[in-house]
Amino acid sequence: MKRNASTEFLYQLFALITAAILVHAVYVTLVRPQAEAIVQHQMELQEQGEAFVTERSLFVVLKDYEQEACFILMLWALAIMGYKAREVMSERKLLQASILNLREGVTILPEDARDLSRPIQSLPITQQAMLLPRSLLKALQRFDSSKSVTDAANAVRETCETESDRLDSELAMIRYIAWAIPSIGFIGTVRGIGEALGQAHKAVEGDIAGVTVSLGVAFNSTFIALVISIVVMFFTHQLQLMQERLVLDTENYCDSNLLRFLTVRD
Repeated sequence: MKRNASTEFLYQLFALITAAILVHAVYVTLVRPQAEAIVQHQMELQEQGEAFVTERSLFVVLKDYEQEACFILMLWALAIMGYKAREVMSERKLLQASILNLREGVTILPEDARDLSRPIQSLPITQQAMLLPRSLLKALQRFDSSKSVTDAANAVRETCETESDRLDSELAMIRYIAWAIPSIGFIGTVRGIGEALGQAHKAVEGDIAGVTVSLGVAFNSTFIALVISIVVMFFTHQLQLMQERLVLDTENYCDSNLLRFLTVRD
């Protein structure tokens, strides 16, 4: 579907801003206060010399800035995929419609192509821009000009292949986000290990609290990033599957509802 590029860009920008606001609000009001309270309580018990078992709290695992950034990117990617999935479902609705209303046994000659194009051209502009109407119209126009059924079939195939390439290229941003999420996790790992090494002298003196917290930052950021990356990649592949099925079903629709009726006089 040929969409307004500026509209999609504004949607993506609004989705990014909204995701950042929502995630940051949750972190400021819930995650970080809870994590700080848990860490403070554990430090107090350690200073008192009491025996205790350190519990792995979800709030502590999520509290750092790298994890927050990963959640923002995840929501952004899901919003973009939701936008594209809605478009695919809108296009699939046309596959259930009888645009040309051809009866079984009807033959279409090249001189009939222009008359058959009118129902397609009378569709709303938004529907005319979808893959199925474009494929049907391109096939009829090619059949009218070349008087060849093979050329009409090639027109459908070319339109579907072009659409498939376009849909694949538009997934580039989502793939970039899926790559960026674990990269941010590794940044947290480097930051945590760097902080731990900076406090190595305290560990030698017997104070390992700072080193433990820093190593927690290192491993927690990578853990959360990899989990989120798995989720994003799963939905990315599901969206790609929907798009590929749309293209294949459109090509089959054109073959079953138009191309098999085309006939050229000897």
